Amino acid sequence: MSEQMPTRFVRTLVRMVEERGHDPAVVLAAAGLDFDPRDETAIGYRDQVSAMEYSRVYQQVLRLLQDATFGVTRSDLAAPGAFRMMCYCIISCRNLGHAIQRAAEFYRTFFDEQSQLYANFTEDTARVGYLHRSEPEQPAVAAADVYGLSLWHRFFGWLCGRPLPLQRVDFQGSETTSADKYRDLFQAPLYFNQPRDLLYFDAACLAWPIVHTEHSLDEFLRTAPYQLLLMDARSAKDRLSAQVRAMLGHDFQQGVPGFEAISQALNMSAPTLRRKLRREGTTFQALKDEARSEAACLALDRPELSIHDVALQLGFTDPSAFHRAFRKWSGQTPGQYRASRRRRRREG
Repeated sequence: MSEQMPTRFVRTLVRMVEERGHDPAVVLAAAGLDFDPRDETAIGYRDQVSAMEYSRVYQQVLRLLQDATFGVTRSDLAAPGAFRMMCYCIISCRNLGHAIQRAAEFYRTFFDEQSQLYANFTEDTARVGYLHRSEPEQPAVAAADVYGLSLWHRFFGWLCGRPLPLQRVDFQGSETTSADKYRDLFQAPLYFNQPRDLLYFDAACLAWPIVHTEHSLDEFLRTAPYQLLLMDARSAKDRLSAQVRAMLGHDFQQGVPGFEAISQALNMSAPTLRRKLRREGTTFQALKDEARSEAACLALDRPELSIHDVALQLGFTDPSAFHRAFRKWSGQTPGQYRASRRRRRREG
């Protein structure tokens, strides 16, 4: 089932648009959202949206505001594109520990203390979070702070192609009524009224290799934060299929990662991986189809791409083969899907 996001996160994006003098209705229509997230009494209102729906709204806001920070920096001085440039600085790092250290150096060099990362590694534990210290009498932790830290957590997992299991999460703010939801989000114990917002994880994870390249990073940034939202903390403990799905990603121009390569990256034999996926009710082929279908839907939402361009991005050299595959995945041809999306946007 597709990852779900609270609708209130969409409202946060809408407020950013409104505060900068833009019409949020234009953004929502362009993203194809079929209800008004600002009005809980509206017909069709939902408490949650899919990861893809959220990403479409996010991408529309990004295009409108020209801001690619993902909301993970806290400073009003953070320049548009900061997160993007940081990604290009770290994508060639040899492992997660090196990448985190370089990211921290990037933010120390260019931004004030509110935007800087704190990284502290010991023999047993890695601590990563925000550098700034708490003020006395902190209010209840805000959803935006939780979301920002969660995106960093998921970004680290994306870099390595697998979810990053956490030992604990600290927040400066006091406990909130949403604490149980946040525990489910991180799948780790939460501690409130702490000096910093921090993620704690096993230091052994710092040696995990970075599995992405500049090419796959380009696709990641075009569809952000969709791939981050697929990184489910629970899958680190009990869902191998989610790890495989995350490693497949959305970049298929150079072909689909092979079964042998993924089994090696997961440190298991191909027969063992095949058997474990069967226990979870899926197969490598089914996960590949799901990944390519979702990537195709995201690409078809980009009006500057022809259907032939989309086919090439998905790794199909024969457009007719792409048409057949997409119809199998979605029950529609690529042209029918694109037309239905345009119609929904006009009606919205």
